[in-house]
Amino acid sequence: MKRKSVLEVLPKTMDGMLELEKYIRSTSLNRTIRELIKIRASELNGCAYCMDMHTEEAMKLGETPRRIFATSTWRESPLFTKEERIALKLTEEVTRIGKEGVTDETYEAAINTFGEEGTAQVILQAVIINIWNRFAVAGHSVYESEEDKKKKKAEVDA
Repeated sequence: MKRKSVLEVLPKTMDGMLELEKYIRSTSLNRTIRELIKIRASELNGCAYCMDMHTEEAMKLGETPRRIFATSTWRESPLFTKEERIALKLTEEVTRIGKEGVTDETYEAAINTFGEEGTAQVILQAVIINIWNRFAVAGHSVYESEEDKKKKKAEVDA
């Protein structure tokens, strides 16, 4: 049975999601950190759609494949800054909220690094990508990059 995504069945949902996306992009949260949050949460949630999309986006922003590959092992990798490490840890705890919640240690480290507003922005970005992940995984969505779309078009035109 082919599944329909929540966004197909409830199209007004997309309006709300796009408003959240527009808002988080307007904040001072660093673009690299935003993409790392999206990649790490998508890894944890097993969301191939979002992994494909956000690794592509991160590389367009200048992120290296080496760092992208290392996001799943960020604790052992020397490739991430202090700020990125705290954002990745907070992302993991928000994504796995039912496990032990966001620990006081992580929250305090985030506040000390990003301040209250920055910490709220990291949490909001993690929440947003977790929503997208759940829509995509539940609906078995498949991402098509611009390159994929061009290939399909060329095959049809041939």
